[in-house]
Amino acid sequence: MTQQHSPRRFWLGGQRAEEQDRFFREALEPLGWRAGDEDDWDAAWITGMPQAGQFRRVSPTRRMNHFPGNAALTVKSRLHESLAALRERLRESHGPDHALARRLAFFPRAYVMPDDYHALQQAAQDHPEQRWILKPTNASKGKGVRVLTDVAEAPLARDWLVQAYLANPHTIRGHKYVLRLYVLIASLDPLRVYLYRQGFAKLASEPWDPDDADNPFSQLTNPDINALNTDAEVPVEFIDLDRYRAWLSDQGHDDATLFARIEDLVALTAISAVDAMRARTAEAGADPRGCYELLGLDCLVDDTLTPWILECNLSPSLGICAAPDTGGRVEEAVKGGLVRDLVTLLDLPGQAPPETASQQAGRDETAALLAEAEAERARAGGFRRLLPAADPARYLPCFSLPSLADWRLAAGLAGQPLPAPRLARRHVAEIVDGECLALYDTRRGDLYRPNDTAALIWLLATEGLDLEAIVESLAGAAQAAGDERTADRESLRREVWATLHDWCRLGLLRQAGEREAAEATAPAAEADTPRVPRAFTLRLAGQEWGLEAASGPALVRLAAAFGPRLVPVEGEVSGRPRLRVLREAAGYALAEGDRLVAGRLTLARLVPVLIAHLLRRVASADRPVIDAPVLVGPDGTGVLCLLPEGAPRRTLIARLCEEGGGRLTRGVRLDLADPARAEPLDAPMKEPGSAPACPAGVTLRGVLLAAGAHVETPLAPVAMLEALGALLPHCLTGEGRLTAQGVTALGDWLATLSLGAVAIDAEAGSEAPSSTALAAWLAESMATDAPVDRAAAAGE
Repeated sequence: MTQQHSPRRFWLGGQRAEEQDRFFREALEPLGWRAGDEDDWDAAWITGMPQAGQFRRVSPTRRMNHFPGNAALTVKSRLHESLAALRERLRESHGPDHALARRLAFFPRAYVMPDDYHALQQAAQDHPEQRWILKPTNASKGKGVRVLTDVAEAPLARDWLVQAYLANPHTIRGHKYVLRLYVLIASLDPLRVYLYRQGFAKLASEPWDPDDADNPFSQLTNPDINALNTDAEVPVEFIDLDRYRAWLSDQGHDDATLFARIEDLVALTAISAVDAMRARTAEAGADPRGCYELLGLDCLVDDTLTPWILECNLSPSLGICAAPDTGGRVEEAVKGGLVRDLVTLLDLPGQAPPETASQQAGRDETAALLAEAEAERARAGGFRRLLPAADPARYLPCFSLPSLADWRLAAGLAGQPLPAPRLARRHVAEIVDGECLALYDTRRGDLYRPNDTAALIWLLATEGLDLEAIVESLAGAAQAAGDERTADRESLRREVWATLHDWCRLGLLRQAGEREAAEATAPAAEADTPRVPRAFTLRLAGQEWGLEAASGPALVRLAAAFGPRLVPVEGEVSGRPRLRVLREAAGYALAEGDRLVAGRLTLARLVPVLIAHLLRRVASADRPVIDAPVLVGPDGTGVLCLLPEGAPRRTLIARLCEEGGGRLTRGVRLDLADPARAEPLDAPMKEPGSAPACPAGVTLRGVLLAAGAHVETPLAPVAMLEALGALLPHCLTGEGRLTAQGVTALGDWLATLSLGAVAIDAEAGSEAPSSTALAAWLAESMATDAPVDRAAAAGE
């Protein structure tokens, strides 16, 4: 029996600010509670998760604010997996167009890295208009969240989730917002879930701009991020749900329909994770009656007033984020009321009178479950009960299989017996050896060997008997055998429900629906599927390679980069060096012949790594390749642009093309015996103004590099040694290295060119050069007989 203290003690633990303790102290201390510690407590509020041993201490009179297994809701990747599994199960049972399955259309598509990397790239190829947002799977306060400008940049590391970006948010005064809702799981078995009537709309601090994807103050609503916006008049603003609903109504919107959909979203989300939480709670040795979970659920409302779940937050913050005049006072009132109502609903003070033995003996379990649920509901205050629902048919079919307590409580609320569920096979193959049965999980590869009773339960369930009929069949068999002990129907009922519940949780069975899985649509005939070429000839710098790739997204990326340089061929590649793009479990690998060039490549890195490899292959120590953009003028003269990649470079190069009237190519090959005349290699590049065809040779007249912080003018002369230092990282020599004579030859060659440094980074404090200055420098550099001012070049 759990020891109780007089007075009773609360423990506020975990990593948190002291201000978050305030509301619990204000709710409990007037009732005679006193502060305890991790060894001495009757009620615990832990920010984050406690040590595993604490779960073995909980009981109906010692309560803690977490369930083991809550990660199925609070880790973003696990939340998506929970919801996706529920939707898949409902589609199998009822069909994809059934109303039950359509109700699960409230979570954006998401892909867990690195396992879903290839599925993500395929989805991006199939939906090029879709934008994507990158999130860490288990972080809070907006840490690490950003909109991806290119989905191919998704990391291959674990603990990342890429989610379809909702690009049409509803706005308040032009600002994006997210609703913070407070969800309470008061009981796990039976599942009882509540939604608090109050919460907040959290606003972004700058107006919504769909084209400003890199601006966190426009795209994100997290108060910790927006508090950093020192330019905003109101960096953090909260609007309580009462005011929000009134505003919606004033705008002519149907707020009642929106919040009915939100309540459905909350209930289905809780159901999606209940199996994982029940299983983990049992494994942890925790009494579920001693646990509860308060979650901070965030959902976005789009411009059609459709709610979308974003995440469920563990131990939601109870601190005050907004200033008093922009929601802080309201925030204080809402969070204070939330904690007071939570304490009362859970009966932490222990004021509800215990049942007497005669009361317990005078009614069955259904009546007991109903009495407990209704007493809790009477203490709910601002909480509205969502589960169990008044209509059992609304949510019971959504469970993999309701527990016996779920089913009985639903029957009690309905006031009449409910039909027992029927089950159907799911991901399973039956293996029979004589009179022995084994069950093979076709998805996980696990093999289960049920005992004789469990095997009989399986056979009866898969023959179409409902659970009560199975109980009666087993009881009848036991009576016929004269075994009165195993004929006890209540014991049999518990065993049947528990056994079948485990198999449904594992995915071997599911509740039978209106459509069986065998009615799946037959796949399209192979002749109707267009053949996608997988073998190509790749041409660059007068050389050819055979290229093989088996990934659709990789082929699309390669074709876009190489254009006419990549030519499909029939059959296998032969007679040329063989390049292969291989799909790894996460990302891609590049191989030439039997040698691995690079592995664990994201789709975004695949093309750059391949181009760099090809340029190295056409380079040698006496004929190095300079991998950099070259502006080629109409007369065949050119300027090397040794500028760092990024938007500033693209902007400047576009201006150079406009002022110089030339076009761009990437990469030149020098002959160190005569470097004045270079060979353009025409490698792929992204900059505007690039052209797939260039002259066979170009005379380089100038080199342009980025100015350092010490340069005070927008366009300044550069010393030869500084230019040489900037050039060498762009210099590729194949398998060898530049010799000392080669470096000397490059230096002598640079000394004959016009060398300039240009400011391209406004944050460095230098102004960008004017159009007049650029045009003058280009005209001088690209003149046929351009004189070189050696003193200026040397900085003298």
